[in-house]
Amino acid sequence: MISVDSMVDCVKSHRLYAHPMYDHWAETTPPVETTAALFHQVQKFCASTRPGLAFPPALREMGWNQQADLIQEIVESESGHGAELATMAGHIVNRIAGEPYFSDVFDRNTVEPGLKEHSDRILGALPGYDPVKGLTAQAAAAISVFERRTESERTTTIRNLGTSLALEIISNQSIIPGEKRALVDSGHYGVTMEEPEMHYLAEHWGECGAEQLHERNVIEAVGSVIDRQTAPELEKGMTDFLESLSALWDVIDAALLKSGVDRVHG
Repeated sequence: MISVDSMVDCVKSHRLYAHPMYDHWAETTPPVETTAALFHQVQKFCASTRPGLAFPPALREMGWNQQADLIQEIVESESGHGAELATMAGHIVNRIAGEPYFSDVFDRNTVEPGLKEHSDRILGALPGYDPVKGLTAQAAAAISVFERRTESERTTTIRNLGTSLALEIISNQSIIPGEKRALVDSGHYGVTMEEPEMHYLAEHWGECGAEQLHERNVIEAVGSVIDRQTAPELEKGMTDFLESLSALWDVIDAALLKSGVDRVHG
């Protein structure tokens, strides 16, 4: 029978876990327009993963109160991170520009539309691009996995738990380390984790970071409910996330980082 340990192993063996997108980003310094477009797609996806919506209450309706508490703790810890990610994006863009491209990086109402403007211009010709939301088809598909949190049906709720497991492992062990390599360790932008504009990354990074807590919580939640009945839906939720985010990273890698990846899905 599948166990939570075997699910964790599945996540770590999926191509998303070691996707080259962040390594390619670390190898170069994309211009202002490209970096802004990249951040727009990433931050729109990340925003979709934060709200709990009907997910924790649906867990309670199933009698899974401990699991609901663990997920709710993750949701609450994510409060304010959208604004912090926008600040970090604006700061990096300003460092590339060599001048205040964004006059106030702490004003997300200025930064986020500015990022979208470049996304529309650079990625707008891709098949399925939504000019209203500024989303590639791949970003929209990845976001739709988390829109299932608006539903409270049992099967969907179990799938949402599997999605959360994959999300937190990838976030903690792939996305946040990847951002650190590309933005800080590369030295391209001359930034450090101690700068207030980089608080988003500092908050999530390392053994004491938010993502470490999130991963522990969701492993505990899944481990306490996985059995022959729940395993197939947990796996489905996990796979839906892994495949959809892989496709988004593929298109960002190919269209913005010029890596030559040939897996751009129309």
